[in-house]
Amino acid sequence: MKNINKNNILIGLVAVLVIVLVFVLFGDKLKAKVGNGQGNGGEYSVVYATTGEIYVGQLSKYPNFRLTNVYLYQIVKDPTDPNKSNFQLQPLKEALWAPDYINFEKANIIFYGPLSAESEIAKKLAEQTN
Repeated sequence: MKNINKNNILIGLVAVLVIVLVFVLFGDKLKAKVGNGQGNGGEYSVVYATTGEIYVGQLSKYPNFRLTNVYLYQIVKDPTDPNKSNFQLQPLKEALWAPDYINFEKANIIFYGPLSAESEIAKKLAEQTN
């Protein structure tokens, strides 16, 4: 009887380890897209970093915080009216260092969240992709 219990425990532990290993290795492929799933805007998230920079992209949280298709959100003065400000999305693929993705340390993120499909940024991204 003791051998059966030890064998069951060993089989259970091996099964749990295999499941954990599958999630670690294939977590990005198994997880659903971050966001609300409503059109183009639901696929994108915003990340506000401790440096004060705001990034927009497709976020995966496993095994680490990673943004792909990354844009830098910038506030710029309106050229026609200096009292007004506009925003622009600068694709990081056009930057000198042109990263394919950005990894974040969780401690360097102030907040993050999905973009609404109705947000101005989601609309701007939809225009840029069409």
